[in-house]
Amino acid sequence: MLIIGVTGRSGSGKSTVTKHYAALGHPTMDGDAVSREVTGPGSACLEELVAAFGEEILNPDGTLHRKKLGQIAFSDPEKTKLLNNITHPHIHNETVRRQDEARAAGAPLFFVDGAAIIGGPYQARCDRIVLVVADQRLSISRIILRDGISKTAAAHRLSAQKPVEELIAASDYVIENNTSEEALLQKADAVLEKLLREAEEAEQR
Repeated sequence: MLIIGVTGRSGSGKSTVTKHYAALGHPTMDGDAVSREVTGPGSACLEELVAAFGEEILNPDGTLHRKKLGQIAFSDPEKTKLLNNITHPHIHNETVRRQDEARAAGAPLFFVDGAAIIGGPYQARCDRIVLVVADQRLSISRIILRDGISKTAAAHRLSAQKPVEELIAASDYVIENNTSEEALLQKADAVLEKLLREAEEAEQR
C-alpha cells in the first residue's frame, strides 16, 4: 500500500481532491477532522494547546475555540510552528492506526489530506506527495468564502505557510486549480491512474 500525502496551501482545493478520491472508494484521512478529534475536551493535546496559547482559546464549555486559536496561531510563523509541534504527534498516532486498518483491508492507496505535510514529521511517511496549487488571489477569495474572515487575515494565513516554490520542489505530482472544479477533478483522476499503476508495480516487486 502506498501512502499518498495530498497537500497545498489554504484555499488551494486539496480537500476537494481528497474527497473525490474518497468518493471513488479509496481510504482517505482528513488531517483537519482528525485534529478536531484529538483536541476534544479533556484530551492531552487540548491541555498542551491551552498551556501554550492560553485559556482564551477555549469556549465557555471547555471545548476548543478553533477560530480563536487560528487567529492567534496563524498571525505569526513561530506560533504556527508551535501549533504544529503540539498537534502533529497526536494526529500522527491516529493516522498510523487508520493506515494499519486500510493495509489490513488490502487497499492499494491511502490518502492523507494535510496542509502541513511538507516540512513536517509526516512527510517521511508518505510514499508520494500530491500538491494542489492555486493563484494567491483565488486562494484568498476561497478562504474568505469558506472561513468568513477578512482579506487581511486570509493573506496573513497564506504568508505563514511555506512558499509555493518550496512545496513544488518537494512534491511528486502538482495539480493546478485555477479554473473549474470539473477541470480540477479531471487532473486528479489522471494523477490517480498513475498512482494506482505505481502501487501495482510496488506490489509486484
